[in-house]
Amino acid sequence: MTTKTATRVMQAGTDAAAAAARCLAAGGLVAFPTETVYGLGADASNSRAIARLYEAKGRPSFNPLIAHVTSPAAARRLALFDAAAERLAAAFWPGPLTLVLPKAKNCAVAALATAGLDSIAMRVPDSPVAQAILAAFGGPIVAPSANRSGHVSPTAAAHVLNDLGGRVDLIVDGGPTLVGVESTIVSCVGDPVLLRPGGLPREAIEAVLGRPLMEPPARDAGPVAPGMLASHYATAARLRLDANDVRDGEALLAFGPKLPPGAGEAAAALNLSATGDLTEAAANLFAHLRTLDRPGVAGIAVMPIPHAGLGEAINDRLARAAAPRGA
Repeated sequence: MTTKTATRVMQAGTDAAAAAARCLAAGGLVAFPTETVYGLGADASNSRAIARLYEAKGRPSFNPLIAHVTSPAAARRLALFDAAAERLAAAFWPGPLTLVLPKAKNCAVAALATAGLDSIAMRVPDSPVAQAILAAFGGPIVAPSANRSGHVSPTAAAHVLNDLGGRVDLIVDGGPTLVGVESTIVSCVGDPVLLRPGGLPREAIEAVLGRPLMEPPARDAGPVAPGMLASHYATAARLRLDANDVRDGEALLAFGPKLPPGAGEAAAALNLSATGDLTEAAANLFAHLRTLDRPGVAGIAVMPIPHAGLGEAINDRLARAAAPRGA
């Protein structure tokens, strides 16, 4: 049973960064914004703190965590970079790209955070708030999304408080996140493999590499990186994807200017982007799902969304949210 704790909320700034660093050093849990979503941070070298993080999230222990660091130089102290990884880090860090790399010999990140794997997932966030906390703490911070495991990821401090209030020590409120979906994950353990689409489009990565990314292993092989469980980001209301109409009792998650038949009678309706802008849609995705997922809504009809660019990540998240429970 999770121990209840008093959750403090602080506005982002110098005082909040210092308070976050003290809390992390003491084995506490701190939620803070990155450019993608809010992360739930723990000292990456502290197994007890990481165990508490798993407990707070209800997160399966076989699902690895991403270690966040201030710079590529800090990442090289924890992991081994090949030529492809070096190119990607130079092009996209700081930013919404996570690289899965072989662990360095004296990697300080606890084995619990890597789920016992010989690889480690690493990212350099492009967020002044996250960077200030990392700098004040002075070491790597593991930070999965700051929500109960399987729930919709948080893009505002209020989402974190709603899900994890009483389970974490501190929430640093830096306002809404800019990207709105988690980082793209690429494995550089061997030939580069796209493990999870996210806030950095596949096309941008392939342009830097000069070749296509390989496809991930079958999902029944077990997750080798964060975010690879088949049923993830689940809403209480069932999602009906690629919907061309709205049925009785359904809410509508729309996309684009043209709404489907039945939209006027929907239990509730929100548009990811009335202009069909995929960047806007990604930023709105989790917040809109949270708003529509409420009592009295029998299901959520989701209009078709293109798979190009950030649409790949949006459709990936929606497919996981719609997957059968327990998958």
